[in-house]
Amino acid sequence: MARILVVDDEDDVREALKRRLEREGMVVETAASAAEAREALRHAAEPFDVVITDMSMEESDSGLEVLREAVAHDVFTEVIVLTAYGNVANAVESMRRGAFDYVEKNVPGVDVFELLAIKVGQAIERRRTSVAALRRLETMAKRPIL
Repeated sequence: MARILVVDDEDDVREALKRRLEREGMVVETAASAAEAREALRHAAEPFDVVITDMSMEESDSGLEVLREAVAHDVFTEVIVLTAYGNVANAVESMRRGAFDYVEKNVPGVDVFELLAIKVGQAIERRRTSVAALRRLETMAKRPIL
């Protein structure tokens, strides 16, 4: 079962996303700030598969802080940066730092919760593929060379 951390300072967004992902069978934890997200990441028994973080919370780049922390704890954790104020510079910086994707909250005609459910599924698949590849490499490294 996939473990997701949703980080957003807007209660409505955070709870709606939590409900949507739980309907998909995922285990979802939430945090209302970058500080809460750091605590959740540090104290998690197992790494989160996916972290969805708002870009602007306490600071305009709080999402980048969450991204950095998530990847520092587990390089295979996929991070989706969510923003109400999308701009190219933030999108590029998020992707440069290793985000799986960058999604705008307020795109006309787009159900952002449905889009995020799809993106989370894709992120989980990429994580599983990456972890499986690492395990194959580890297994190959343990084999004796003839």
